[in-house]
Amino acid sequence: MTQLPQARNAIAAAILAAMTGSALAQGVIPPPAEGQQIAPQRPPSETQDAPAPGVPPASAQPRMQGPASVAGLAEGLLDAVVNISTSQRVAGGSAVPPLSAPEGSPLQEFFDELLQGNEGTNAQRVQSLGSGFVIDPSGIVVTNNHVIADADEITVNFADGSSLKATLLGTDTKTDLAVLRVEPVEPLTAVSFGDSEAVRIGDWVMAIGNPFGLGGSVTVGIVSARGRNINAGPYDNFIQTDAAINRGNSGGPLFDMYGRVIGINTAIISPTGGSIGIGFAIPSLLAENVVGQLREFGETRRGWLGIRLQEVTDEIAEGLGLPDTSGAIVMGVVPNGPSDTGQIEIGDVITRFDGRPVPTSRDLPRLVAETEVGKRVTLTLMRKESQDAEPRSIDVEVTLGRLEDGEAMMERQEGATGEEGGDEGVADAAAGTLGMTLADMSDALKTQFGIDEELEGVVVTEVAAESPAAEKGIEPGSVITEIGQESVATAEALRTSLADLRTDGRRNALLLVASPGGDLRFVVLPLD
Repeated sequence: MTQLPQARNAIAAAILAAMTGSALAQGVIPPPAEGQQIAPQRPPSETQDAPAPGVPPASAQPRMQGPASVAGLAEGLLDAVVNISTSQRVAGGSAVPPLSAPEGSPLQEFFDELLQGNEGTNAQRVQSLGSGFVIDPSGIVVTNNHVIADADEITVNFADGSSLKATLLGTDTKTDLAVLRVEPVEPLTAVSFGDSEAVRIGDWVMAIGNPFGLGGSVTVGIVSARGRNINAGPYDNFIQTDAAINRGNSGGPLFDMYGRVIGINTAIISPTGGSIGIGFAIPSLLAENVVGQLREFGETRRGWLGIRLQEVTDEIAEGLGLPDTSGAIVMGVVPNGPSDTGQIEIGDVITRFDGRPVPTSRDLPRLVAETEVGKRVTLTLMRKESQDAEPRSIDVEVTLGRLEDGEAMMERQEGATGEEGGDEGVADAAAGTLGMTLADMSDALKTQFGIDEELEGVVVTEVAAESPAAEKGIEPGSVITEIGQESVATAEALRTSLADLRTDGRRNALLLVASPGGDLRFVVLPLD
């Protein structure tokens, strides 16, 4: 046993002797001399050996881009983020019912005190909590509309423990935004909006709010996605983030790493009610415009084109000869609306609005709404004059109206489409065309299906179940007005056009179909 250390030393000496000079193994160095201390140090890059093939040198590795800490940034922003508490008196059956004791009983006085404030009203006080942030030191606060909806009282609670009653300047249900005013004694700490369009997927962001009533909570994450549509409203264009957002964060700000508000936290996806890393914020580009209008007018004043749109699908793009599916198809022009100038036609595809591209039919209403009322804008259209013609690009100018006025006008214009009657239609002899039974337009069919008096075309009287027409949503009472962008007036003409398309080797038929009330849409039916 006493000879083991000596044996180990002998073996180590032999190994070191074998590794001297050029024989030293890669990355192996001899131990220091007895008593020598080696301080840890980073070797300079020029002393490193060449990397193995396919392995980048250590000096080429990217440096960490994430924030080392957001403490300094958060410190300057916390005072601008507020807690919003509301109360609402609502009627309900859960209030304690009036109690009475036998006449002369000493318990009656106790019952009266217990139920004071509930007698005869059966009402309750309901409270809710959310977040918000100050954008003007004079006392302007932004939050979500759903945070303060139907509130009788709104209180803004600040980080220093103080609170102020708030008045409502205006709300917008379409974007779920609300603007409040408080009257502070001293100027408040405020934050400003940033440019949400400059935010990239992967950028660091910070959320501050009051989740579950825990004020001043700071969470950090990245932008997970942009342009999200969660069917919350007509202008969905949410920023998605994995920064933890929970109940109570609604209405709070989403900051970039410069301390600018690039989003307003509004919604989460969660099966449990807690954060699972999927939160959504209204982009500042949309919010800033709405907030400015609510501050100035107490209501929104959005731009309006006065047209009805349809999505460009792959099939429709092929039928119209378009290079891709970008843009929005014009399916109708509102009478007396801004676009009712004779320049825009049904079937035109709007590809650019006021110099900005139109990716989809969902994006155009948002672009228009963000534009000021009364502005004269240029629309770039792709128009196909006939079935065989190539689509060409044209520019038209339109002066925008106000959406709110347009909605009221369209409500007035909407009338009855006619009552359905029991008159029999004229059956098409060639029943089953693409799953449809067709008939020429007649007064009897207009009465039977409640078809608008001004509609012309071929009436669909029956649709076979599980047919191509049924799969595309064509129903009895629909009116086919065009095929291949050519007007069609009779069932025989429609059958002839379908036969010609098959002869030409076409795989699909592009139909312009009207509902009984006159709403138009393109439908592509397979000819196979």
